[in-house]
Amino acid sequence: MTKTPYLKAAQAAAELGVTVQTLYAYASRGMVRSEPETDGSKSRRYAREDIDRLKQRKEARSDPDKAASQSLHWGGPVLESALTLIDHGAVYYRGRNVAELALSCSVEEVAALLWTGEMAQASALFGGKGDSKWGARPMNALLRRLGNETELGPIERCQIALAWAGAHDLTAYDLRQAAVAATGAKILRLLTAAVAGSNFALAVDSALQQAWAPKRRAVGRALRAALILCADHELNVSAFAARCVASAAATPYDVVSAGLAAMKGARHGGVTIRVDALLQEAARASKADEAIAARLRRGDLLPGFGHPLYPEGDPRAEVLLALGEELGNARAVELVRAITGSVRKLTGEQPNVDFALASLSRALGLPASSALAIFALGRTIGWIAHAIEQYRTGELIRPRARYTGQLPLASSTTSKIVGI
Repeated sequence: MTKTPYLKAAQAAAELGVTVQTLYAYASRGMVRSEPETDGSKSRRYAREDIDRLKQRKEARSDPDKAASQSLHWGGPVLESALTLIDHGAVYYRGRNVAELALSCSVEEVAALLWTGEMAQASALFGGKGDSKWGARPMNALLRRLGNETELGPIERCQIALAWAGAHDLTAYDLRQAAVAATGAKILRLLTAAVAGSNFALAVDSALQQAWAPKRRAVGRALRAALILCADHELNVSAFAARCVASAAATPYDVVSAGLAAMKGARHGGVTIRVDALLQEAARASKADEAIAARLRRGDLLPGFGHPLYPEGDPRAEVLLALGEELGNARAVELVRAITGSVRKLTGEQPNVDFALASLSRALGLPASSALAIFALGRTIGWIAHAIEQYRTGELIRPRARYTGQLPLASSTTSKIVGI
């Protein structure tokens, strides 16, 4: 079951191991956010997120070794970033609400916002053909071969295209912000072409729509929203991997390759494939309760539900599920409703972006693995943005390990050296 986002005064004080009066002092100093209770009483409730943060600080002071060992597991921020804020159940890119951006902006405008801070830079970044540094003919020949390779998934096609293009684009070694943004535009176009088999001139959502649903232009609107909602999400595993590679001064092509490697993991973007399996398992709305109950009896996870950062529900999923309802196949929409209703009833969990992407893909009748492809293409924007931030710091990300293995044994060689 998910935790409630607020605690009563006595609960919050008990969590912190302090008196209620001390809790009031914390609140007055702005250390803990509070707001009036919703029942009309004069009592106030306190943000669990702030309580948990204060507990972590207290534990870090009392046991630094334990705090260090846990800091990379949903711990406190380990890197500063001006890209994405997650606050009170909403997501913001550079201060702009993502749900609003998804329904009002182009993918290229959001990329420009994250890379440069200015949407108006989109036309300068994406106005050209984008492939002149590679040589159009050999690149297009490679993409045609990749498109005919049915055994390769979208991530693998992107990885091969990145390796080839990165080896031929010497401008990628320029790691200044403007140059990286320009390279990012080329990479985004390249990966779109690798997934959709289209030319480089089309906008990302248009290319996908023409490849996957050529007679349904309205699908492009849903794809555009999905790509924007997936563009960044703070320091998730793929963004952290991308920043680590960028800190080594590797090119943006290598940064995105690292992000893709993490993205296709079963606990990251690969969750969308498991959600699709759940949708196929349920098959129709009348079997949703049976399929969910069977998984719970077996002790299986329910992929695509719950998120530590969104106890009240993932706002990205809300937008995507609404678009699926509006544009999707009625039978598929009914199945999605039945599954989400069954899970809420049995566990209280809300759908997250992984479930929403797979559900949207199914509702729109898109090809297999399209949800993962959308996720990866959207998140490519974020990986480039994180690379730009990391390049600017000039710092190498190199945490220390807390050794827990066997201690060195004394040997004759060691004894002789010590004796000297």
